[in-house]
Amino acid sequence: MHAGSAEKSWVPDWAADVVWYQIFPDRFRNGDTANDPDAASIQGAWPHDGHSPWQVHPWTSDWYRPQPWEQANGRDIWYNIQRRRYGGDLQGVLDALPYLQDLGVNGLYLNPVFMAPSAHKYDGATYHHVDPFFGPDPQADIALMGDEQPADPSTWCWTAADRLLLRLVADCHQRGMRIILDGVFNHMGLNSWAFKDVIENQQRSLYKDWFKIKAWDDPDAGTVFAYQGWNGVRELPELQQDENGLVQGPRDYVFAITRRWMDPHGDGRLIDGIDGWRLDVAECVRHPFWKAWRAHVKAINPSAYITAEIIFPVEKLVPYLRGDEFDAVMNYNFAFACDEFLVADKRRISALTFDDRLRALRQIVDPCAVYVQQNLVDSHDTARLASHIVNRDILSYRDWNDYFPRSHAGRDFSPVKPNEIDRQIQKLVVLFQMTYIGAPMVYYGDEAGMWGCNDPCCRKPMVWDDLVYEDERCLPDGSLRAQADSVAVDHELWACYKKLIHIRNTHAALRRGDFESIYVDEDQAVYGFRRRYGEEVMLVLINVEARPVTIAAPTPGRWRDVLNDDERLDTAEGTSVTLLPRWGRILLSVSCTPPESPGHNLLAEVPNMCNDAPP
Repeated sequence: MHAGSAEKSWVPDWAADVVWYQIFPDRFRNGDTANDPDAASIQGAWPHDGHSPWQVHPWTSDWYRPQPWEQANGRDIWYNIQRRRYGGDLQGVLDALPYLQDLGVNGLYLNPVFMAPSAHKYDGATYHHVDPFFGPDPQADIALMGDEQPADPSTWCWTAADRLLLRLVADCHQRGMRIILDGVFNHMGLNSWAFKDVIENQQRSLYKDWFKIKAWDDPDAGTVFAYQGWNGVRELPELQQDENGLVQGPRDYVFAITRRWMDPHGDGRLIDGIDGWRLDVAECVRHPFWKAWRAHVKAINPSAYITAEIIFPVEKLVPYLRGDEFDAVMNYNFAFACDEFLVADKRRISALTFDDRLRALRQIVDPCAVYVQQNLVDSHDTARLASHIVNRDILSYRDWNDYFPRSHAGRDFSPVKPNEIDRQIQKLVVLFQMTYIGAPMVYYGDEAGMWGCNDPCCRKPMVWDDLVYEDERCLPDGSLRAQADSVAVDHELWACYKKLIHIRNTHAALRRGDFESIYVDEDQAVYGFRRRYGEEVMLVLINVEARPVTIAAPTPGRWRDVLNDDERLDTAEGTSVTLLPRWGRILLSVSCTPPESPGHNLLAEVPNMCNDAPP
């Protein structure tokens, strides 16, 4: 079916055509060294060390090798990694747009860009300003913000960093790309203007009802100020909720910043604002809030895209995907199924079970929404795909509560570089990801060959061709590897990602076509499916085995293998097809005329694209 053709379609039609690319701003690219963070900018972030020597970390250094200033504080590598800042910024993202366009991605998801002291920035100080150290003039921005009344949107200014984000939005739109931001609406940070006022003024604070306060400083009562942090983390004080979700104060603030970034000129011109949101720990905020917030978002831009981080079993996703809250989720259940069939050896499920699990995942949502689910295989909260493959069979990815704490380096997971077999498995995973139904998402640097165990090691600085990197010689415990691992762009892997993304972008059947499994072998790790859009028909055949496999042709016809040198195949009844080890075929029927590819320009529906300067 066509994603936008269903009568009940409640998702943005353009989202079916997106290949998403996730960017962790501090670690993507340093486009402007003049705005690098200083020691004062990280105050308020764990580990709250304002005394030890500190510098911006060298981008190309050996990840586990302590720098001299880190050695001086006598703390271990995990303590020091949390203090690191690498200087990635919005100018770096702007500079990389040609790279991303060449790769073929056409949608960007940025981890939080709003002002916060940490590297990850989930501890927001404000949501109405971009972090000054992501912009061109941090000190001037900080001074400008000092004249505001943060609770009053009429006093909000536009800083240089804010304007640079709007320039990034404009440049993305000019290239036919979409961009969404991370909305962190369950909690703020210790540096939040509202929380700092609560700390200072206690029960007298205008914002005393904004947070989940357990006790106030009261010498007479013998109590000490205490509050609830998300997941027990003191750096992330949770916003107060009632039966309707966020209470009035933070609710009004979230609604105001939502409009600010979606309609920055306040004139209803969709082209000027962001294209949607990714929502952090969305399951922590109650359903009535999300229903009201969705209505607010869609009133601003009916074509906005809303996706949420919800790492729940399949059946628990249903309440969020009925059309009145989110358009999509970050599809971790897709990643789990891919791990169990495409990656695992000893734990591998059968092709039949794989097919059943994918079907169950498709059936929980309206057919229109299947096409826009964010099909990731890794993220900033997991081991990188490459390292997950290196450590296959050690942990169950699906068993999240066990996987998450145990997939860090130096525990159960090895931090070594992937070998050739690991890389071939990675290519196989991406082959499936780019041909399956839904919107694939690439975590920054996977295409370049980056590896790393779970947070913080999945958040290494991006590997670029114009930089020379130190070998990785050090291990987390301070010892040296028997053989150093070289760090550089894996050009063969990059070319594979580019080719597969290009195939997806070229063929509407892979983005918008219906889906039917056509080869499910219980005895061999072989899986095949058909995608069809109009008269364009494509078959995808995947061999997970470590050996070539010859199968009976599943569908008669004349085909061109767009993956493997345009090889021609005639699959008359009784013929066979050979699949290379850990690889597959993408077969295009040559007996039909492909339909006109919709969604080539993702912004075609938005009129009057212009080059107006941001406000």
